[in-house]
Amino acid sequence: MRRANLVISAAAFGVALLTAANALAFSQIEPTEGRSDSKEGILAVPLPPLPSADAGANRPAPPADDDGQNDDGPGRTDDGETPLPPAEEPESGIGDESHPPSARGGMELAVPLATEIAYGDDGLPAPVRYLREKLIAIAKAGEIEKLRPYIESGEDGTVLSFGDVAGDPIEFLKQTSGDGQGLEILAILRELLEAGHVRVEPGADDEIYVWPYFTQVAIDSLSKPQLVELFELVTAGDYEQMKEFGAYNFYRLGISPEGRLSFFVAGD
Repeated sequence: MRRANLVISAAAFGVALLTAANALAFSQIEPTEGRSDSKEGILAVPLPPLPSADAGANRPAPPADDDGQNDDGPGRTDDGETPLPPAEEPESGIGDESHPPSARGGMELAVPLATEIAYGDDGLPAPVRYLREKLIAIAKAGEIEKLRPYIESGEDGTVLSFGDVAGDPIEFLKQTSGDGQGLEILAILRELLEAGHVRVEPGADDEIYVWPYFTQVAIDSLSKPQLVELFELVTAGDYEQMKEFGAYNFYRLGISPEGRLSFFVAGD
């Protein structure tokens, strides 16, 4: 029994001696390149050196896509999509109050289809101006009979209706007047000649001065001031019907450059 205990003790001592020898051998290993001097068994990996100031200049450009553009170039977004081009700058003068409304898109005033709009005697030849003044004076006086000398008959005479006018023209005007005496017609005549006018077909054989200018303007594009002028001639209900019709269709008056009353008629 004692011999067995001695054998076990000797074996244990030998194992302890071998362990100590191995530990001593590991402690004598020389440190190699990249050895960590840190404690607690944490490996310290050396960081790469910081780039110099001109390192970015010598860095090769990233590879280009098929279309020749780099993914990180100014023509690409982070997702690789080409951004939309910036909005175009407005043309010079848009929104500038120093420019007339027609230069800012023509939204404030309706554009006449024939020529510029004029008022009063502006731009009228002497014969046209004379007849206009005579007709206004007759209308103010309420004397419809005095229109007779200026209403011509015959094939090329003054047009008073798109249909046939049977009988006396002055009597026809009285019958079409709401009051039966022609006073309403005279009021309309005066309002027409005091409205704006246009010169239609200038220089042509059929050149003529026409009142009111609404006959030559897109009726659904009138500005507010122009609507006020229109409502001096017609009602708002008439205006709505004109928009449905597509044009001004109330009374109009035309004077030739020679001073002839070409037409005084309602309709289009």
